[in-house]
Amino acid sequence: MFRALRSRNYRRWAFADLVSVTGSWMQLIGLNWVVLDRTGSAASVGLSVLLGALPPVLLGPWAGALADRLPARRTILVCQALHAVLAAVLALVVWRGAPITAVFALTFAAGLVSVFDLPALGRFGARVVPREDLGNAVALGSVLSSTGRILGMSGAAVLAAALGSPALFLINSVSFLAVVVAVLTIRRAELHPLAKSPADGAGVVAGLRYVAASGRLLLLFALGFTLSSLGRNYQVTMAAMSADATAYGLLSTVFAIGTVVGGLAAAARRALTVRLLLVVACATSLLQVTSGLVPGTLGFAVVLLPIAAGAVVIDTTMSTCVQLDTADGMRGRLLAVNSAVGAAAGAVGAPLLGWLCERIGAPETLVLAGMVTLMVTVFAASVLAVPPHHRTALAHRVLRRPHRVAPPAGHPGQPHGPARPAKRRNRRARVRV
Repeated sequence: MFRALRSRNYRRWAFADLVSVTGSWMQLIGLNWVVLDRTGSAASVGLSVLLGALPPVLLGPWAGALADRLPARRTILVCQALHAVLAAVLALVVWRGAPITAVFALTFAAGLVSVFDLPALGRFGARVVPREDLGNAVALGSVLSSTGRILGMSGAAVLAAALGSPALFLINSVSFLAVVVAVLTIRRAELHPLAKSPADGAGVVAGLRYVAASGRLLLLFALGFTLSSLGRNYQVTMAAMSADATAYGLLSTVFAIGTVVGGLAAAARRALTVRLLLVVACATSLLQVTSGLVPGTLGFAVVLLPIAAGAVVIDTTMSTCVQLDTADGMRGRLLAVNSAVGAAAGAVGAPLLGWLCERIGAPETLVLAGMVTLMVTVFAASVLAVPPHHRTALAHRVLRRPHRVAPPAGHPGQPHGPARPAKRRNRRARVRV
């Protein structure tokens, strides 16, 4: 279960991750409280979340392309330093009572830094462990993230009451030093090699072509968007299902415990496969439908626990499949696309679920959303059961692009279809994005 922890480098990396995630959750709780306290508007809190999620959606592929070409170690050090400075400035801004627009601007700036930070962290983290232990490392990372979430949320509640919200931002500023120290002290000789993007495969366009050419990746990203937007936006549905703040606190605790259980379950598996992803997605969709039918908050909490566990297994498996099923030189861009898909799903799904909860009721929304995710998962499973070359042809038809059949091995002829002039092909080859 803990294979990745055998590596000294990963132990340092994991500890730094736990410290950093704990600080980030402290800042998130403090930031939401400051915005709500200053404005008295839940919509303003949503705007703050949107400002932080907008940069990954807009700039994710470009940041991923840079991560595939620039040294990950240097990028991480610069981004972590910028995060620490922004958190310290946020503490000063809140302490001095600056306008809420300054808080929003700093939130957007932090999201902008994260766009470039996350793909670099993903590439560097993949070098800390051997390839066969990457799935285990991703699963343990989910456990650490869930643990950091619990520590950060509980610690924020105590420290905010005792010291005020600016103290939470200062603690988060210091927590970034843990990652800096880990990166500087990791034994570089023990890092595992990871190929950089070649010159002819660099740039955003090359990354998007790589995704578009793979029916499997397109289907996984589409499935991930559906599951994230309708199946795991529980910050909205949990609030709608809660009668008061005590009930919401209970459901949040149950959900956090479930994420730890799911992370441990994923870490215990030797391999995380697409088949596992589909099975768990079907199970959580059925459980979501059940959660809208069971009576009372306690019944909802009982069903919520395995749903939270399944959500972590899905996220961990998706991240592992995206990393292991792609070329090393494309990993930064694929991780950035995966993050952008998750951010877009949150930006679309949260308002949609909130609107549905107000129009038809929270239980009915859970049933409807669960049925949709179940149907999409079954469709994805049926498509993935088709032979790979048929899936690729289907992807090209969906994208309205002609599918060219490759000639047999050793055949000297050209692919079917009119040949392009050599001059145009060379001119396109020189384009770099």
